[in-house]
Amino acid sequence: MTQTSDNVTWLTQEAYDRLKAELDYLQGPYKVEIAKKIEAAREEGDLRENGGYHAAKEEQGKMHARALQLAQMLEKAQVGTPPTAAGTAGPGMVVKIAFDGDEDDTLEFLLGSREASATDMEVYSPQSPLGAAINGHQVGDTASYELPNGKSISVKLLSALPYSG
Repeated sequence: MTQTSDNVTWLTQEAYDRLKAELDYLQGPYKVEIAKKIEAAREEGDLRENGGYHAAKEEQGKMHARALQLAQMLEKAQVGTPPTAAGTAGPGMVVKIAFDGDEDDTLEFLLGSREASATDMEVYSPQSPLGAAINGHQVGDTASYELPNGKSISVKLLSALPYSG
């Protein structure tokens, strides 16, 4: 589900298939479709004042960047379950934390990559301040991280279970 420090992206089979299908579309049918849009707009005349042409070129650039991003992610992807045991916060785990030890003020989220998950669940990157603070900790551990305002906050890890999709 997520990126780890050694640049391996762990994906479920479903996530890998979904991202691979998107990449295949961008490199195949979409590439032909956008080339036709650009050519049609080019035939309309003066390119300096041709909004359709500029919009199609911008769309082409965005989709090319997306295809590169997907290709790089899938190149480093491993399909399966990340090597993290239940009870330990790590990539691919659904964790529940309590802020400042207050078990009524909790947050549950997937520690992973938004890109790789097809869930409505909140997702935090292992590289985010909160993700980095709890990554590798056991249930019951307390960790601290710095907020954007410079203050520090502590969280207690209440649970860590493998994400099941």
